[in-house]
Amino acid sequence: MHSSIVLSPPSPSQSLFTKKRASLSQLPPLTSAASYLSAVHEADARARGHEVTPASTPALSVSSSLSSPSEDTVLTESDDNSSGLTYPLTPPTSEQVYTTVHTEFGHCANQNYRCVSQHNSEKPVAEHEIEEPPYYILFTTYFSYLILIMFGHVRDFFGKRFAKSYFTHLMPYDGYAPLNSDFDSFYTRRLKRRMDDCFSQPVTGVAGRTILIYDRYSEDNNYTHIYTGNKTRALNISSYNYLGFAQARGGCADAVEESIRRYGVSTYGTRLEAGTCDLHQVAEALVARFVGMEDALISSMGFATNSTFIPALVGKGCLVISDEHNHASIRVGVRQSGAHVRMFKHNDMKNFEALLREVISQGQPKTHRPWKKILVIVEGLYSMEGTMVNLPKLIELKKKYKFYLFVDEAHSIGALGPHGRGVTDYFNIPPRSVDILMGTFTKSFGASGGYIAGRKSLIDNLRLRGHSGPYAEAITPPVLTQIVASMASIMGVAPPVASPPKASVALTTPTTNGSLVRTVDYVHPGMAPSSALPTWLSLPSSLSDGSEARERIRRLAFNSRYLHAGLKKLGFITYGHPFSPIVPLLLFNPGKMPTFARMMRARRPTPIVVVVVAYPATPLVTSRVRFCVSAAHTKEDIDVILKACDELGDVLDLKHGRGERWPLEEIMKRSVELVNSF
Repeated sequence: MHSSIVLSPPSPSQSLFTKKRASLSQLPPLTSAASYLSAVHEADARARGHEVTPASTPALSVSSSLSSPSEDTVLTESDDNSSGLTYPLTPPTSEQVYTTVHTEFGHCANQNYRCVSQHNSEKPVAEHEIEEPPYYILFTTYFSYLILIMFGHVRDFFGKRFAKSYFTHLMPYDGYAPLNSDFDSFYTRRLKRRMDDCFSQPVTGVAGRTILIYDRYSEDNNYTHIYTGNKTRALNISSYNYLGFAQARGGCADAVEESIRRYGVSTYGTRLEAGTCDLHQVAEALVARFVGMEDALISSMGFATNSTFIPALVGKGCLVISDEHNHASIRVGVRQSGAHVRMFKHNDMKNFEALLREVISQGQPKTHRPWKKILVIVEGLYSMEGTMVNLPKLIELKKKYKFYLFVDEAHSIGALGPHGRGVTDYFNIPPRSVDILMGTFTKSFGASGGYIAGRKSLIDNLRLRGHSGPYAEAITPPVLTQIVASMASIMGVAPPVASPPKASVALTTPTTNGSLVRTVDYVHPGMAPSSALPTWLSLPSSLSDGSEARERIRRLAFNSRYLHAGLKKLGFITYGHPFSPIVPLLLFNPGKMPTFARMMRARRPTPIVVVVVAYPATPLVTSRVRFCVSAAHTKEDIDVILKACDELGDVLDLKHGRGERWPLEEIMKRSVELVNSF
């Protein structure tokens, strides 16, 4: 990948994406990397002598690949790896020199733009309030769907008679019935296909802080697309890259490269014929230590982790109580299990307890026999809503009613808590208070697959009875190495000479009013022992000591809270917890979804890639754009997003939130104050 990065002196008035017109010929001639590193060392020594700390993020600019070659920008990146760093007039301090490419992970040395993701134990867990839009928004939304349905059926009626070539897949042909009925595919044909350019945007390269998208257009309402041959670099606010480990360079990438040399790219032909190698055992042991459980098993696919292991946990005569907004993988797994299922209102603990009392008192349908077991399944962080589970209340009810608790931490593991250990870490609750912890490696760890952690006896049973164990493919060694390297960097690696003391953390217990009270000390799992990692795995010091991962966790917490608070102050209706890296912004009207996505992508000089979500992933009238914040984003990146939303919110009439509103300039100026008070 070709990169050209210039670090400029901090300037509060300088825009993030302001283009630099000065010629590169004005820069001093630093002919070699050695001379540059020497200059950096001297500047760093001078900075330490004067106790100077860089004040803000170096300015940068993301430019489209269509930019004129003569136009010098602060940051330009293309496909090849032919160019290197362009040096500033004054060499930066070491705090401004990053080993990562700026387009993959934003450079930010300002420690003010950091925050700790942790629940205040002195306060009760706040219930998320759903803010309703004005009635005219709901009326126009329903009316839009009514027009869509009416005109769609009219077009289908006449199309089947006068344009049969377009409807052959929906009509009987040569004695065969159609595979898809026109009723089932109506929504897909009449709405989704018209915005497929928003849902199915092809990309290339690393989905980091920025991303390269292929330019294309359609002349037949998205039946086909025509590619122009050009690519555009855009600010990426649509990927589950929570901690920014989606990088093509760095310590984790080097470890993956070394694993390919040692193991190849396939699990077969390694140490065991069944597709399991020593890296699988290392990864499972590390996962168990990371989440604070006795044992863990890993699966090659996150969706399959739920859909294939839940049937091994429950069966006929068992009851599953599920949150109504649980992921599709949980629903599939429960259906396959044959267990009876009941759902409760999303995150509503009063409704959950009322349902729990009912099902326990009534027992199984018809026979009224007691349930063989009751399994409650919730998510730590809900992907469409951005809301967080009320874990303290669930633990309280678990002790009272004696049910098993399954927590899906696909989106919360790595992204929440001061140590990145998920919702148990965020609420400072012992992980073993939960019976089963499930998570994936695709969000915070830059890999793929999933895991289930719990008691050793339970995990041993799941290895035999879960369908993923005997039938699915194993995770490949390069992916395993990425999991081990990223997770070890979050934990930190303890020196081999002595076992470090485990950190003692105050254990808290939920009370009836939802607050947390300190009772005893909980021993935190601490750092990963070097003996638990492969001997050939060597991480840079910033990763092995955990300092870089701590910075990533704190940057993610700041970015999440800042975007939440900024959108609220601009007047938008948003969902989700303030620390959630998933920030849904409500659009409501179906016509506003493609318009919002296309206008964000067409912005200049900074295109922005977003994800819009509609039915059936959300209720019919709550269409939304879902921002996915990353530690790779800088404060200035969030400023650019807020500015774009502010402009589009006025154009598309999206600002219907209640509460005090601030102008954009004040939000950007008082960002740290806003984050700390939100």
